[in-house]
Amino acid sequence: MAATVIEDHKWHNCEGIYSDRKEAGQVLASFLKPYCEDDALVLAIPSGGVPVGLEISNILGIHFDLIIIRKIPIPGNTEAGFGAISLEGDIVLDSFWVQRLGLEKDEIDKLIEPVVREIDKRNQLFRSQRPFPSLAEKTVILVDDGLASGYTMGVAAEVVSRKKPAKIIIAVPTAPASTIEKLGDRVDMIICLNIREGFSFAVASAYRQWYDLDRSEVFELLKSAPWIET
Repeated sequence: MAATVIEDHKWHNCEGIYSDRKEAGQVLASFLKPYCEDDALVLAIPSGGVPVGLEISNILGIHFDLIIIRKIPIPGNTEAGFGAISLEGDIVLDSFWVQRLGLEKDEIDKLIEPVVREIDKRNQLFRSQRPFPSLAEKTVILVDDGLASGYTMGVAAEVVSRKKPAKIIIAVPTAPASTIEKLGDRVDMIICLNIREGFSFAVASAYRQWYDLDRSEVFELLKSAPWIET
């Protein structure tokens, strides 16, 4: 694993660390400050990454945008995914689950279609289809409210890497140790303050207050976002 990993060791394997996503963003910002250049940019993954990323952006005084990534759901289980896709069409599939589920290419294509439509809707609603900012020679901070399998973040890192940034930093409040290790060769630094080991993991258990954000709430949060000028 090439990436430098920063965690808060007093929170290793702990649960109930953060009051909510806003507090998680505030704590992450304090750890990010020494590594944040003047031209750094936060790219948050909606929906859960939006309040975390906005706190980081506002506290550090850096620009903000979204990187829209969606998981490809396992048939019959919308909460679990066997891959992820980006707005630009980058796709990462979990070969283990594809084989285990016996998915053929035409089945996968059908499962991808509604995900692509949802990505387009989110781009229109959340970003008004604005041009994606130039990332060349910038420090890019990829933010979510936590990682589970890491496929979504992995796709985000691939998309950003193609745009030749100076540095890619993943900043998340919580994640399994196995996911941190898996993403370590894709970015320069990972700041994850609550790393947990073991077979059972849920992002929600890192928070004392947790709920799924709906579109209207995300839309309201983004009204005051410090968008980068393109």
